[in-house]
Amino acid sequence: MNIPTLPGIDRLELLETFVRIIEAGSLSQAALLLQTSQPTVSRRLQQLERMLGLRLIQRTTHSMKLTEDGARCFEHAKDLLERWAMAEADLHGLKESPRGTLRVLMPHAFGQDQMIAPLVTFLSRYPDISVEWLLHDRLPDFIAEGIDCAVRVGRVDDPGLVAIPLAEVPRLVVAAPSLLQGRPLPQHARELEALPWIAIRTFYHDEVALECADSDQTHRFTIRPRLGTDSLYALRSAALAGVGACITSAWIVTDDLAAGRLVHVAPQWRAPALPVYMVYPYARFYPARLRAFVALMREQVPGLTGMTARRELAQTPSDQTL
Repeated sequence: MNIPTLPGIDRLELLETFVRIIEAGSLSQAALLLQTSQPTVSRRLQQLERMLGLRLIQRTTHSMKLTEDGARCFEHAKDLLERWAMAEADLHGLKESPRGTLRVLMPHAFGQDQMIAPLVTFLSRYPDISVEWLLHDRLPDFIAEGIDCAVRVGRVDDPGLVAIPLAEVPRLVVAAPSLLQGRPLPQHARELEALPWIAIRTFYHDEVALECADSDQTHRFTIRPRLGTDSLYALRSAALAGVGACITSAWIVTDDLAAGRLVHVAPQWRAPALPVYMVYPYARFYPARLRAFVALMREQVPGLTGMTARRELAQTPSDQTL
């Protein structure tokens, strides 16, 4: 079958636009991802349908649905675009420096503090890459939001995602010296039950579980927080002000402990460390900029202040890691 072509049309561009429309869920969102206008996206869709002689999408005022032909075209288009990207990468070879824009989602506190040093190293090492550094404490809809990768603190349970372990975040119980009112430093977890508490709602709210470093003991007790927050910075500030004791990531209080503004209470007892993962969707092909970023993060994150290296394997088949 000979498919008629229209003069001046880039067929790969039309197919990419069609794929972005379906993945993003709307013409307007596809236009944002492609950095063009909605009328341009609509015109490309019409050109593709006219070139193929098929209706690919059924549109109403409030919804959009793939036709049967559209579903087949979507699968063929995705496969073709991935193979084209792989061919380009192979033909350009390893000599070409990674380039383009990388969109990264980071947890708020990490993205403002800990991860800036690796980011600066990355930008210095790869001058042809620009980065959009987005801060949010959630996993994104990677396709709809055009996110290349994300850092996740805590477990990753989505089987559709590659999760590469980067490091662990040790967590300590800390308090301001004023909170103890001259009493001796608590040594056992049970001595912490009577203290007022601040809770980081992302990881604990009404119960605390602590593990002893010198044994297999675990001690659990309930708390009634005087303050609950989803911000590590607010948690730290409230602890410095003497509002209560709290469990917090070691990296954010390292300087405060060294300066005596906070004290490590029951120092042999800690909350379980939190895993830190680099997360991205499965794909047949990963652009060089993403491969370079993941490699640098795996290299540098375990050595950051207040972080420890992880020994467990990634939660993915080995052929999906970068």
